[in-house]
This record gives sequence, structure tokens and C-alpha cells, in this order.
Amino acid sequence: MNYSIQNDHLKIAVQETGAELCQIQSTVTGKDFLWNAEPSVWSSYAPVLFPVIGAIKDGFVKYKGNEYPVPRHGMVRNNANVKLTNQTTDSLTFTLKYSEETLAIYPFEFEFQITYRLEGKRIVVDHKVLNHGDSEMLFSLGGHPAFKCPLHEDEVYEDYYLEFEAIENDSTWLLEKNGLVSKTTRPVLEHTNVLHLNTHLFDNDALIFKHLISKQVSLRSTKSGQVVTVYYKDFPYLGIWAKPGGHFVCIEPWLGIADNADSDQNFETKEGILKLEAGGTFEASFAIEINE
Repeated sequence: MNYSIQNDHLKIAVQETGAELCQIQSTVTGKDFLWNAEPSVWSSYAPVLFPVIGAIKDGFVKYKGNEYPVPRHGMVRNNANVKLTNQTTDSLTFTLKYSEETLAIYPFEFEFQITYRLEGKRIVVDHKVLNHGDSEMLFSLGGHPAFKCPLHEDEVYEDYYLEFEAIENDSTWLLEKNGLVSKTTRPVLEHTNVLHLNTHLFDNDALIFKHLISKQVSLRSTKSGQVVTVYYKDFPYLGIWAKPGGHFVCIEPWLGIADNADSDQNFETKEGILKLEAGGTFEASFAIEINE
């Protein structure tokens, strides 16, 4: 089931399954900004990532002497147990709570909430994690929204580029075929704030940035100007990705990262892992601004 809200600028829809944003539409022009989840290319719109980002080495983590098969990108994505728990004129909140089923693959008594709020031309995505257990909880979280590209019929993919707010010098960390992060890097942003898109940019999977100065990035067209800006001040990692042949680009704010190829699978020492005290609450937000 989908739920929708709208204001004078935007209409958004969210699937209850997986709490996945599935539509961003201008209420002025009727233009859609989110990828259409074409099944033959990539059948997602904007997966929610929790409690891990990306691939886990050998499909499991080690914690307190046990092994837990946490799925790739976590357990919110495509999960039918996610429920709408609050709706207002300008917000939708979805919740997933721990169960016997989740404890078998992730050993923490969590409550995960995600709220989508409309603020003018912005969609603010609020994440809240609550630890209902009596010990420290480990987790990561992130977003994976896929933006339509090109947006207009007279454009091609190569007309588009990403513009960061600051001049950057950062490399991507190359992924191995199993999705794990290698020790090898490749220069991508060299004294520039611009990353031009092309159909071969993601031939070797996602671009993974760990050291960006910028906390916002805009998708722009050389023909039609600025399209979307993503603000991610709470998120230290950023992924950029598209399926080869897909008319979209994902701008992915991450609190966490896929396992390293040489990981010992110890959940407590995993790169980018967050720790939340017993009874604690964690919050982080990113925002998507639509520019027309």
C-alpha cells in the first residue's frame, strides 16, 4: 500500500513495504523526479538502509561469539512488517520494531522510525533509532534515492553532472565483485566540484566517497539547469551509483559502509559502525530539494 502527501510544490508517495519513497512529483508541472523502478533494469526507487550498508563479508557478522546473517543493505528494504505509524498533512512516519524473527539475524532490541516531511520544495527524511535493550546497540543507516536522469525528452544522460558545494579532492574506494570494499582507490574528483555523468561511470559499481568536504550536492543539466539538491550534513559517507543502462543516478547519504574485503567480520569493529547506549535514541536527517 502507498501513502501520499502534498503541498503547493510537491507530491510524494511512500510504499508501506520497506517505507520506500516511490514518487516525487511537482504539483505545478506534473514532472516526476524519482526513477520509475523499471524491473528489467533496477526494481527499486529509494531503498532504506538499516542496520547495515551494502554487502556483509560472507553474508554474516560476528557478535559476542555468535554469527548473524544480516542481509545486504539490512532488513528494512522490502520488509512487509514496516507499518505506517503516524500521518499528518505534511508528514508520514513508518516504524519497524524488533521481533523474534529479527533477533535471529540481528541481535538487538531496536525500533527504527523514518519520517518523510514536506517543507516547501524539500523532502526532509528523518531517521530515529531507539535501543530498547539493556546493552549497547550497533548499527548503520543510510538512503539510496534514485533520481530520474535525463528528466526531459530532449536530453541525454551525458547532459547531466553533479555539482558539489566545495572544490573536492577525493577518490573512490573500489568495490570487489562481491560488493566488498577493496584497499584500492581511484581518483575521481581532482581539484573540482563537478562530476560529469556518463554511461560508463558505474561500470565498476558505485563510487564511494569517504572524505568529502561538501555536505550538499546538486544534480544539474547543461540544458535545463539545476534539478535536485541533496543535503547530507549528518552523513560522513556518500555513494553515487546507477545501474548500467538505467536512466537514473542514486545519491546515497550513508552512516556506515559495506564491509572491507579484509574484514574479520567483528561487528563491534566494523568500519563506520554506530554505537547506541541502552535505552538511547539516535537521530539523523537528510533532505532532497527539488529545483524547477
